[in-house]
Amino acid sequence: THSPKAGQGMNVSMQDTFNLGWKLAYVLQGRAEKSFLHSYSAERWAEAKRLVETDHEWARIMSAPPGESELDKGDEPRFVRQFKENLEFTGGLAVKYDESFLTGPATYQALATGEEIGRRFHSAPVVRLADAKQLQLGHVAEADGRWRIYAFAGKNDTSDKGSAIHKLADWLESDKNSPVVKFTGKEENIDALIDFRAIFQQTFDQLAYENMPSLLCPTKGKLGLQDHEKVFCVDHKGQGDIFDMRGIDREKGCMVIVRPDQYIAHVLPLDAYDEVAAFFGGFLIEPKA
Repeated sequence: THSPKAGQGMNVSMQDTFNLGWKLAYVLQGRAEKSFLHSYSAERWAEAKRLVETDHEWARIMSAPPGESELDKGDEPRFVRQFKENLEFTGGLAVKYDESFLTGPATYQALATGEEIGRRFHSAPVVRLADAKQLQLGHVAEADGRWRIYAFAGKNDTSDKGSAIHKLADWLESDKNSPVVKFTGKEENIDALIDFRAIFQQTFDQLAYENMPSLLCPTKGKLGLQDHEKVFCVDHKGQGDIFDMRGIDREKGCMVIVRPDQYIAHVLPLDAYDEVAAFFGGFLIEPKA
């Protein structure tokens, strides 16, 4: 048991459940081996330890008589100072998973300094190209067990044929080594496992939706309806530029790979096809014919 003073028991346990839930689903669906579940304790043990340590600090603060503890030094009440020092943890944003087969190395972290590998994906305002609707990028992803690849385009990329975004989409959709091709079932929608989305630096009136590669506007389901919700551009309504807010390299762009539990697994260049294939190949199982 632990102290209820900081109100963190449910917050942490919900993250525990999410971490275990999507991994358990992958094993039950035949997408990963049973050993995949070992990553749960490897990732969450450190957070459980931190929770106990935080509880200990709160117990000391609440049990010590006022003015009789070294914790009372300073101008602020000790509980106020403790809240401020632990804001990130209290908000559930202090988690950072170490490098593993689910969390890549920081080799290309400079391409997206505001989206730190191992931490939760940070949202920012964008505009959806298909209908010019203002949205938060992080809010369009549902808790549906899918991986996300967010492709941030370089400054001159408008997804014309031969552009980095178009080449990446074509590779993901058709190459035999692509994780989309390799690990998506024949009867599944093309984005059933990996949801590919693109964000451009131009405003919506400077881009042509009809120029987008087919992976960004796929037909899905029994009725073959087209998905119009995968292409975004910078917000032009004064809410902020996602490239500036999240430190995305404007010249080169990048890929940000996000896990089903919304934690960042990798940051890679747009042409890092081999790295993408190797990353997903490290834990996914090819579907049975």
